[in-house]
Amino acid sequence: MNRCPGSRKVPHVDAQPEQPDELDALVGTLLTASRALVGVSARSLADVEEHVTLAQFRTLVVLHSHGPTRLNQLADRLGVGSSTALRAVDRLITSGYAERRENDQDRREVVIEASPRGSALVGEVTGRRRAAIEQIVLAMPARDRGGLVRALAAFAEAADEPTSTNADSATLLGW
Repeated sequence: MNRCPGSRKVPHVDAQPEQPDELDALVGTLLTASRALVGVSARSLADVEEHVTLAQFRTLVVLHSHGPTRLNQLADRLGVGSSTALRAVDRLITSGYAERRENDQDRREVVIEASPRGSALVGEVTGRRRAAIEQIVLAMPARDRGGLVRALAAFAEAADEPTSTNADSATLLGW
């Protein structure tokens, strides 16, 4: 498997596309769509940017989705080093969005979790993001929506991303 920077494992495909122009058009269209989705994500965070960065929000989403988490698990889930995860966690704790406590199962361990304030922030931002995406989808011709669902589900599966059929709803909040 090849690994795309900052992503999950993506299978390597040796076969050359039969229609290179078609592949170029598809990749170009996906890049355009991804810019639109990045814009939606950025706008959904605009009201909270002075409180949390995108990286800190991503950390908060993982904590919210997975519950009490050890630092090394958090770093693995984020795909970053432990020191990077620790800096994000420290800032989230200082701002009241996360909490550090003793592990209930092993008192020698410390776990980090989203605070009620942090979970509320995840819900608020995710709600804004969902509403914005819904408006975009409603602006599409109805006849194209079914094809989009199938195409994006296949894309997510090829990228090894959790989907509504193979993950719980909390995991789908994550990155």
